[in-house]
Amino acid sequence: MDAPQLALAATDTSDSSRGLRAVAALRRLLETLELRQVERALHQGASWSEIAADLGVTRQAVHKKYAKRLRDVVAEPAGTEQVATDQGGRGR
Repeated sequence: MDAPQLALAATDTSDSSRGLRAVAALRRLLETLELRQVERALHQGASWSEIAADLGVTRQAVHKKYAKRLRDVVAEPAGTEQVATDQGGRGR
């Protein structure tokens, strides 16, 4: 089923089992879409605070949910370069 069909099935009160399965499928779809949008936002340079505001949650909540899953995106935001360091840990 596509998203509109799932939404329709989720609102159908005549078959609760079908409705619950549709709700679960919609939840999985939304989780996937949210992950992709958070990844895109981070890649485009958005902060955790900006992403959290757009999602209507706290910065801590969105960071806890996605930081480990998106480690590579977070490690090197768009437009940044890695700087070599000397023994003292300072950039050259």
